[in-house]
Amino acid sequence: MQHLNYNHLLYFWTVIREGGIAPAARSLHVTPQTISGQIKLLEARLQGALFEKQGRRLVPTDLGRLAYDYAEEIFPRGLELAGVLRGKTPLGRRSVTIGVSDVVPKLVAWRILSPLFASAHPFRVVCHEGAFETLLTDLAAHRLDLVLSSSALPPDSGFRAFSHLLGESALGFFAARPLAAKLRKGFPASLQRAPLLLPTDRSPTRRVLDAWFEDQDIVPTIVGEFDDSALIKTFAQQGLGVFAAPLAIAQEILQQFDLALVGRAPDLSARFYAISTERRIKHPAVAAITERARNDLFRPAAAEPPRSGRAPA
Repeated sequence: MQHLNYNHLLYFWTVIREGGIAPAARSLHVTPQTISGQIKLLEARLQGALFEKQGRRLVPTDLGRLAYDYAEEIFPRGLELAGVLRGKTPLGRRSVTIGVSDVVPKLVAWRILSPLFASAHPFRVVCHEGAFETLLTDLAAHRLDLVLSSSALPPDSGFRAFSHLLGESALGFFAARPLAAKLRKGFPASLQRAPLLLPTDRSPTRRVLDAWFEDQDIVPTIVGEFDDSALIKTFAQQGLGVFAAPLAIAQEILQQFDLALVGRAPDLSARFYAISTERRIKHPAVAAITERARNDLFRPAAAEPPRSGRAPA
C-alpha cells in the first residue's frame, strides 16, 4: 500500500468530529460533494468501507473506527503545532496512553500513575481500562504506550513485549468497623465461615487467596465475587463482608471508604507490572512510573519480613 493521502484522512476525521458530511463541509469550507469524493478515494486506498448507514445517520464501520483512532492521534497534534506557529502558547504536555488491567485496584493505579501529573513537565494521560488480553493487543498495535497489570506477560502469549516488575505489597484484610472489630480477635482463624468478598478468578490475587485459605484450613463464606475492586470496597462499606487488598494502599482504603483493618497477612502478596514494548525503558512516562513505584509506593512491603507464601505470577 502506498502512503495515505492525509488530506483524505483529514476530511474523514472531520466528518466524524462534526457529526456528518454537511457540517464537515462547512467547517472545512468545501462542498459536501468534495467531502464525499475524498472519502471514496480514502476507502479505495484502505480497501474497505469507512461508513455505513443506520437509518438516516452515517456511522463508522470497524475499519472506520480503526482509521479514526489513528487520525485522532495525528490531527490534534497538528492543530496544536499550527497554533504554536501562529504564536499561541503550546499546551506543553506530552501525551501518554496507558492501558490499566481491570483487575488492578484503582487506588493502586492512581498511586502508580500519579507521578505523571506531579512532575515539572506533566503528561497528558489517556487511560483505557479493559481485559488484560485486549490491552496487550492494543499495546502490540502501538495504540498504547504501557499496560499496568497484576500479572507478568505469559511466556507463551505470542506478544513481543516485556514485563517490568514495579514491586509487590503484602495483603491485609479490611471490613466495615463493626465486622472488623468482631473478626480482629483470633485473626486469621476468625475468618472461618466469615462473610468474604473476593475478586473473580480472572484476578491472580484470587488464586493466591484460594491457596492461602486452603493452607490455613479456613473455609470462609463467599458472599460475592467482583471484577471491579472499587465495587468490592463499596459492598464492604455496607458491612456485607471482609476483603483482601494491598497494604500499600491501606491508608486510602481506611480514609476513603471508612473501613477498618482486620489483620495483616505478610505471607500473602500482590505484584504489579508495567508491560511495554521496550526491553530497556526509554519512554519518559514509563521511566517516571517505574522509578516512583520502586522507590516509594512499594517500599513498605519491602520493609516487612521475608515472605514464605505465594505471590501472583
